[in-house]
Parts: sequence; C-alpha cells; structure tokens
Amino acid sequence: MPHAYSLTGHRRYLAGIALLVPLLGTLQVATAQTTRYTIRGRVVDARGEALPGATVRLLNTVLGASSNAEGTFELTSGLAPGTYQLEISSVGYTPLRRTVALGADPTVTVPDVTLSEDLVRLNDVVVTGTSVATSKKQLGNTIATVSGAELRTAVPTQIDQALQGKFSGVQITQNSGNPAGGISVRLRGPSTVAGSSDPLYIIDGVIINNDSPQLLDLGGYAQNRLVDISPNDVERIEVIKGAAAAAIYGSRASNGVVQIFTKRGQEGKPQVTVSSQFLTSQIRKTLDYNDYPFRFANTANNADLTQVPVQRYDLQKDIFRTAVGTDNYVSVTGGAAGTKYFASGNYFRNQGIVENTDFNRGGGRLRLQQTLGSKASVSVGANYTLSQSREVPNGGINEAYGALTGFIFANNYLNPARDPVTGRYPSTAANIARTNPLEAVDRFDFRQRTSRFIGDAQLNLTPFAGFTIDYVLGYDASTQVATGFIPTNSTAPTYSTGLARRADRTALLVNNDLTLGYRRDFTEWLASTTTLGGTLQSEQSLQTAQQTIGLSPVIQTTASGTSVVQNPRYLGDYRTERTIRGAFVQQTVGLYNRLFLTGALRVDAASVYGTKVRTQYYPKLSASYVLSDQEFWRAGSLAQLVPQFKLRASYGQAGNLTAIGPYDRFTNFDPVTVGTLPGLVTSTLQGNDQLKPERQKEFEAGFDASFIKDRLGLEFSYYDKRVEDLLLQRDLNFSSGFSTRFDNVGNMRNKGLELLLRATPVQTAAVRWNVTATYSRNRNRITNIPNGLVTFPNGFGLVAAVEGQPLGTYYGTYSARNPDGSLLLTPAGLPQRERGIQGTFGAPNTPLRAADGQPSGNLVNGVLGDPNPDFVASLINEVSLLDSRLTLRVQFDTQQGFDVFNFTQRVGSRDIFGGLARYERELRGEVPKGSSTATYNTFDVWIEDGSFVKLREASVSYLLRPKLLGLKDLRVSVSGRNLWVFTDYSGYDPEVSAAGQSNAVRGFDFVEVPIPRTLSVGLNASF
Repeated sequence: MPHAYSLTGHRRYLAGIALLVPLLGTLQVATAQTTRYTIRGRVVDARGEALPGATVRLLNTVLGASSNAEGTFELTSGLAPGTYQLEISSVGYTPLRRTVALGADPTVTVPDVTLSEDLVRLNDVVVTGTSVATSKKQLGNTIATVSGAELRTAVPTQIDQALQGKFSGVQITQNSGNPAGGISVRLRGPSTVAGSSDPLYIIDGVIINNDSPQLLDLGGYAQNRLVDISPNDVERIEVIKGAAAAAIYGSRASNGVVQIFTKRGQEGKPQVTVSSQFLTSQIRKTLDYNDYPFRFANTANNADLTQVPVQRYDLQKDIFRTAVGTDNYVSVTGGAAGTKYFASGNYFRNQGIVENTDFNRGGGRLRLQQTLGSKASVSVGANYTLSQSREVPNGGINEAYGALTGFIFANNYLNPARDPVTGRYPSTAANIARTNPLEAVDRFDFRQRTSRFIGDAQLNLTPFAGFTIDYVLGYDASTQVATGFIPTNSTAPTYSTGLARRADRTALLVNNDLTLGYRRDFTEWLASTTTLGGTLQSEQSLQTAQQTIGLSPVIQTTASGTSVVQNPRYLGDYRTERTIRGAFVQQTVGLYNRLFLTGALRVDAASVYGTKVRTQYYPKLSASYVLSDQEFWRAGSLAQLVPQFKLRASYGQAGNLTAIGPYDRFTNFDPVTVGTLPGLVTSTLQGNDQLKPERQKEFEAGFDASFIKDRLGLEFSYYDKRVEDLLLQRDLNFSSGFSTRFDNVGNMRNKGLELLLRATPVQTAAVRWNVTATYSRNRNRITNIPNGLVTFPNGFGLVAAVEGQPLGTYYGTYSARNPDGSLLLTPAGLPQRERGIQGTFGAPNTPLRAADGQPSGNLVNGVLGDPNPDFVASLINEVSLLDSRLTLRVQFDTQQGFDVFNFTQRVGSRDIFGGLARYERELRGEVPKGSSTATYNTFDVWIEDGSFVKLREASVSYLLRPKLLGLKDLRVSVSGRNLWVFTDYSGYDPEVSAAGQSNAVRGFDFVEVPIPRTLSVGLNASF
C-alpha cells in the first residue's frame, strides 16, 4: 500500500516538472533580447571595514551574489535596460536597498554600501518555509539565527554540539564524551513521550535523517547522523522554535525546525580557504576510588568485622588517556558569466579519551549555480561523507560487557593486569560476573562505518515582477554498518565462547517541494505576500542484524559462530516505508510597513495512519506591530530611549510522526516454525487503525526592543505549548489475546519564557566588546497517563511518566525518615526503606509505624527527582582589539535546578563491589557494616543536584595579513571546549546520560563516557 501511495505522488510531481519545462524555454527566449550588464560594489560595516559574506540580490530577478573577503561583489547577466532595486543584507545588520539604473554603459559601479549593526535583528532575512524568504520584522514569532563563523569558535565535532548556548529556548545536551558523542536538542521542552523530540533538520532544502540507531549495544550511547556534516561548510543556521513558525511543515514539526544553509559560490576569481586544527582531549575529572588498604574477609551483613590487607588499584588510569585529533578543511569558490561554484573537502580525526576509541570523517561538498538570463537559475549540490569509528562498550543497561561497566562492578583489590605467561586477563569481579575493563579496551573490537550522500537540485524562476517559482528535489541516502567482536576465553559474562555481530541500516529520504510566491505592493500602505506550496516526501529504511556465539579461534565474522543468538533484540530483517504528502497556503498582509498579519493552513497525509484519520490540518495565525515606526514614537522622546520596539503574537498547530513505526497501526505477524512447518503468530501488540498524529497547539507572545541608541537589544517571548493525543502503549486484558495497544491518550504541557540580550558596551576604533546572554525557563507537566504511571525502558524501571509530574520523573522506593527529616534507622543502626499506606504519586500519606516505631506495611514508591532544569542560561563575551585583529571570546553555559540519578555511585559504593571512595566509611567503621547494602535500594539517596556552570568555549585568535605566497589573510587561534565545570555533583559529569538520545530517560548517569576537556590550536588561511 505505501508503495502505490508513493508512486502516485511521484507521477504527479513529474507532471508538474514537465509543465515547468516549456515555461523555462519561454523565459530563455524572452531574455535573448537583453543587454549584458556587470554590477560591481563593495560592502563595509560602520567602521569602514570589509564585510564578507553579505548577500546581494537584484530584486524581481534570480540574480544574487555574496561579498568576498574584501567585501566586493559582482553581478553579471543579461538584463533589460531600466531601473532596478539592489538589496544588500547580512546576518546581524540592517539591510539596505540601492537603486541601480541600467542604460548604455554595460558596467555599473555602486558606491560603497555601509551596513549598520542591528542588535535586535528585526530586519534579518530568514527562510520560514521551503524557499520562502521574509524579513523578521514581519514575523509574529521568534526565529533565531547564528552565523557559521560563530559556530566554529571552538572546533565542534558536529553541528548540533556547536549550537550549545547560542539560542534562548533551546536545551542542547551532549549525552556522551565519545568522539562522536550523541547530542539531544530540545526546543521549548519535550513534545512527545514515545517518540523523538529532536527537531526536523533541513540542509539547503533537503530534509535529512538525524536518527540515532543503536546497531551495537554500547550502553545507550549512539551517534547522531548529524555528525556526518562538517561544521566548516555551514554559512548560517536558522532555528524555528514555535508551532506557529513551524506549522507550514505540518506533521513533522512539533519539535521545531533547524534549517542549515551551506556556503555557496561567489562570482569572481577563485578564492581558496585552508584551515587546520590540532586537538587534544583529556578527562576533566576522575571518580575518587577506594584506596583503603583492607577489606572485609566476609561481606555478609553479620557481626564478623575481620579485615585482611589488600592492595588497591585505580582502574581509571588504564581506561582513560590523553587523546589527540586533527581537523583539516579546504574550499575554493569562484565563477563568471552567471556560473558560480563552491567546492570543499574535509578530514576530521579525533581519538576518544577511552583507550582504543576514535572517530574519523572525510568528505567533500560541491555546489554549482547557473543563471539563465535574469528570470531563471538552477543550482545543484552534492555532499558525500564517509565516517568510521572504533568503539569500546561503556555502559551496562542491557549487557554486562564493557570497559566502564567492568570498572564500576570490579573489586579493585584484584589486580586487573594480563597474565604475562598465559596472556589471559583475570576476572576483576569476585562477587558477580563482569568483564575485566582492561580486556574490554585491549581485545574487544567494535566498529561503525557510515557512507552518506546528500544531494539536491533546485530550479528558481521569476516569470514577472513579484512572482517566483521554486522547486527543490532533495535526496539523502546513508548506509551504516556496525560490527562487534568479543574473542573466545574472555571475561565477558555469557560470551566466554566469543561473540560476533554484524548489523547494517540503509536509510533513503527523498523530498520534492514546489513553492509559488507572489508579492505586490498595492499602495504605499498596503503590501501582500501570498505563498502556495506542495510537498511529496518518501522514506525507506532497511535494517538487518545477525549475532553468533561459539566462535572459531581468531576469526571475527558471524560465519565462524556455531550458534545463532535467538533473541529478537539482536536479530532481524526490517524494512519500512513511509510517505508524506502535504500542501500549504500562507497569506501575509502588511499595513504601512509596520503592522503585519499572517495566516496559513497546512494539510498533511501520512501513510503511517489509517485512511479515515490520515488527512490532518494545521492552522497558523500571527501578527507583528513595529510600534517604533509610528510617527508619534519617532517624533517623541521614546525614539531616543527605545529606538526599535516590536510587539508580536502567534498561534499555531503542528504534528509529530515519530511516536509509532510505519506499520504499528496494523496487527503484525511474526514468523514461527512448528516442527518443520513454517507459520505465523500474531504479535503481542494489537493494531489500531484509528491512530492519528500527536498534535501540538502553541500560543506565543513577546516583544523585541533596542535601547541606548541601538547598543542594547532585548528579545522576550512567552509560550504555552499544549500537546494532545499523545501516543502511548496501553495495557490490555489477557482475554483480548494481546498485551498492549497504541492509543491516542495522554496530554502534555510546556509553559515557559525566553530572554535574549545582545549588547555592545564598548565600540571604538580600537576596542569592540559584544555581549550575548540567554535565559530559558520551561515547565513541563504530563496528564491523562494510563493508570497514572508508565515506566520507560533503559531506566531500570526507575524513570516514568507520572500523572501530573514532568516527563522523565525518577520514581521508586525511598528512605524512611523521622519527622525532622533525618533517617529512621533500624535497631541495628542501618538505613531502611519506607513502608506504609501509599497515597497520591509523590505525596504519600503518613506512613504506618509499628509499636517499636519502625516502618510496617508494604514498600512505598514515590517521586524521587526531576531531570528537567529550572532554567538554562548562557553568557558570551567577545572582545576585539587592535583594529579587530585580536579577538577574545568566552562562553559560559549553565543549567540549574535539575536532578541526576547517580547510578554509578550506587553500584560502586556497595560492599560486594566497593570500588569507590564512599564505601570506605563502612570499612573504617564510620557507619555500621551493611549500611551500603541497606542504602542500595533506597533510591532517593542516589538522586543528586546536577546544577552546573560550564566554561563551554574560550578562544583567542589573531589575524595577520602577510604579503607573501598570495595570502590575503592568516588567522592563528587557540581555543577550548568544556574547560571547567563548577558543580557539586559527585559523578563524572552531570550532563551525560546513559540512555543516549532517549526522550524520556534523561539525567541517568550509569558509567557513560564523561565529556572531555578539549584544547585546539589552528591556522586559517585565505588566498
């Protein structure tokens, strides 16, 4: 059924393209009578310095260019004589228009264009839909913009990592310190429970795949596929946070949209840029380990306090290392006679701080642009990336093998070193079977490799003034291959006979987008912009996996195994297809160029849902009022105090498709063999043909203002986001023949506010000081949960959706306490769990007490903590000295008021393991023997405040302009990431999470690789 659905849509789009071909031919004939003109100019800032990367467009044509390193630009094309408007814009500056008269002279030189900085950025040109550009002053909602140069200040591994701290309303968390560590991006809180809350990513009009498939069990850690894109190729990024802005993207946009625009060609002689960075990374903090020189002869909780002398080992020093890496990049851009090109190549290699781990990525990007007269242009882009990584399993959520898992479960009085005679590693766990961490690092071989191609073809037409036609064909194909090998005779539990695993996943995404736009100024006070668009998107994925044990010596492939693992979590051949068709119409009316009203409607139909509920409508309304453009404001004293002031409000709806798979609405069948006969058996998940997308409804209001002669800019937003029809699995009666079924139940609400402050406290010829500060506060609550409680996998049953509480709440047993809050101890002086009558979740009734004052009754569960921060903030200071040649930049990030479940400390402090320093109190007799066992299951003890302040980025760079070897400029830089962390958290890092990019399980610390401190030295040269 999805196949036919997809083919029908493709035929319709092919027919649409066929209709455009004659139109293109007509335009070429029409332009044959024009004169060839060359328009030249230079763009500078308020200090008269060259402004590279500025966008220059000749309005009502498809002609455009970018200023080069000297700020110059050149447009050459056939044009009819007459008067034209030239628009010059750049991120963070107020755009200008210049009138250009084309007559007998074929060469026109425009006087220097000076752009003044706009801290409020009301006039930034942003793309709110496929190929739809508009000024931010017209928007009733916020769209945040950051330039590529701002992203690359501290050598980020991947694009989403570089976004940390750059926007308000955006919480970006690095879940692992592995060299390709997974990143979680949340725009205004989570928007789903069962699905993904990551935003929709679009690169140059191509909807891309950013899944995080775990083809290997590495303890929760998984790569984002955004790691395949080099940050060096990014020109700018726009982040669309609210539903009103994202509504025209329909059922894929409830998590927001991140639009990435890459570098393009510039007309003129070739310009070459070369950069190289050398990186070094090391662990910022290790855990205090148990170095007490004695242990109990018997760990049983009895009166035997006999101790024997032992030697203690710090296993961490053999697991972690100082890692090195390099990031190299080269690009060339140029063009003439309407043809522009951009080509780049990159190679990134970075070791992990865990021994024998690394990640390397190499690739190239090409962009060709060709204008066909003044009415048409075509553009083709291609990007290929090949990435490879060596991994060491580090967590223990599903498996008992791994380096850090072995460390935390080890008895560190056992020597972990390999036997020099036999070459075998000893077991380091006396009481439970776990892997020797040194053997995991030295002998296990886990690898991943990804081959990826992203390409697009775009056609842009301007048949007549104000009317545009844009078509984008996007293609994203990736193949990820993972292999795992554990040799025979290892200390890995259940895999002493060896393990071989091979898994691969191929994903293919294709999007066709056709957009028509018409803008007309009817009078001096009335302007209209109408946009109509349609899209057809298809997605396919193929995944296979095989795992065997009982390996032959030496051979690492699955074919050497004598027994196939019969576990559906490890085996499978899965194929899926999903198709989405959609269309939208948007109308904006501008009154006196200061009051703007916008309405839009998107209709979507996704093959994931049943035919009766497949078609969904998503409306949008917004308004903005630039009050400071009113005559009374400009003529009065208000203009001196507040030069710019804009009010805005919006309402919109969007959907989410990620909560269920393409075929989960059906009752599926699994293959089974009865004797020698093949057959089918129904799955335990019952189908539901009435499922519909989760729906988000959001209201947003705020203002943008500038103060002190535009030296201070402030952006404030308040939002109320309600998510309805959450898709959750509901338990069924056994009589139904099934155990669970997806239903549209549950509601979620996010309320919050955002502040963004930009300031230039000092601006002189010698010194420039810029400050950017952000503050975001979000309150999340989930209601109408089936039976009031749903626990999530990968959280050991301790993370749940609890009625009336935030998503991801920690939930479990807790300590019995006296009325004053102190621990209520047993007669033996040991901590104990609370028992009594359980009331509402998180607020138990007064517990029962026996005659002796001790707890009685059943164990009580309750809310233990909340991983959602009270607020997220950042502060960026940038100072330029010596005619802007010397630049110093520092960025601090903070998350305050959130809890972390320190599962690592829980395991390492128990008597039967006892590798962490906290257990020493029991050995020293400071607490009764058996205290560690008693507190092991009183989970509230292990909930810690994770609040932190991080020196996220710091950099110093100096610009040279040597006159040799054709150099234009040479920049030398020193930078660092995650240099210092100020926190009371006792674990490695309060930011990591062992559940990877899980939407529900966050802040769960179970021996995940900590985020390293990274330093880099780099050179960037332009020719």
